[in-house]
Amino acid sequence: MANGILVIDKPQGMTSHDVVSRVRRMANQKRVGHGGTLDPMATGVLPVFLGRTTHATGFVQEGGKLYAARMRLGITTDTQDTTGETILERPVTCTRGEIEAVLPCFRGEIQQIPPMYSAISVNGVRLYKLARQGKEIEREPRTVTVDDLQLGEQTGESEWELLVTCSKGLYVRTLIADIGEALGCGAAMSALRRLRAGNFKIENAVTLEEAAAAAEAGTFDRLLRSADEIFADLPAEQLIARGEAMIKNGAPFRTKLPDGPCRLYGADGTFLGLGEAMGGAVRIRKSFY
Repeated sequence: MANGILVIDKPQGMTSHDVVSRVRRMANQKRVGHGGTLDPMATGVLPVFLGRTTHATGFVQEGGKLYAARMRLGITTDTQDTTGETILERPVTCTRGEIEAVLPCFRGEIQQIPPMYSAISVNGVRLYKLARQGKEIEREPRTVTVDDLQLGEQTGESEWELLVTCSKGLYVRTLIADIGEALGCGAAMSALRRLRAGNFKIENAVTLEEAAAAAEAGTFDRLLRSADEIFADLPAEQLIARGEAMIKNGAPFRTKLPDGPCRLYGADGTFLGLGEAMGGAVRIRKSFY
């Protein structure tokens, strides 16, 4: 059974579940998951987890994301992107300076009302199912974090690129719709590409076609990345054989690491998992051996 993380450059028109299904067939195994949903219109980094590394999907989902999005001014749609029905069109007179002037309002911690066309469940029913029935219900605003928001190049008469670095849970299309309302002309997302998810970057991603070719050639495992890349920013310790045995049995082992999460490696350099150091001792928190 393959164990590792396959960083896919998701193509437009496929769901994240579609990608997982393709990888499941390539690897000929059932234990496959993904680290953060991308809408069908979106492209870019989609970490796909195989085997034991499926334990780590939540850690990537909690990590930061970087997106390159396109904002089309002057239209408001029911889905907040250009795949939906246009419900309002307004004239656009905004300059670069006027757009940049409203962006500070959308940096840092902000309140965002999730869109109706989303997978959020209310009383056991997905919002997008209600939206498709023409229903709209009240949604509670959520606190999300925009770490950085920059205006890029103008890509059309009323279209601009945005670079968004954000936390889990932020809807880029809702952010764009809210920016449009602040400008007084409305806006919808016309394209979205995820450039980074946690520590996984678009430069390290492969296409589904490349992954399929590797599977056919018997080199699929060479594309897989180790789970420790998720925690690359954490301090690490390589254990002696005795310490490795104690950790695997759930016992603490002495350490000089500062208190907090850390990476633990076996005597032969194999990644054991995520540890937690406290008071001069370390325990395993999430194992990958």
